[in-house]
Amino acid sequence: MSKLPVVTPRRLVRAFLKAGFYIHHQSGSHVNLRHEENNHLHIVIPMHARDLAPKTLKSILIQAKISVEELVDLL
Repeated sequence: MSKLPVVTPRRLVRAFLKAGFYIHHQSGSHVNLRHEENNHLHIVIPMHARDLAPKTLKSILIQAKISVEELVDLL
């Protein structure tokens, strides 16, 4: 498995938009994304100014069913 990249929330949202997700809604500082084809895929990304913590990023990737390598390709 590759090492997790250091990524900002904005950059992560752009990567997920390329992967077929769309912004469903935003509640406060959290953006809710859903997949266009697989409606059961639902992820929440905290939109803060700093980089995402590695554990938070790993949790988001598990929920989105995307590997680290796929994320690196999308970035």
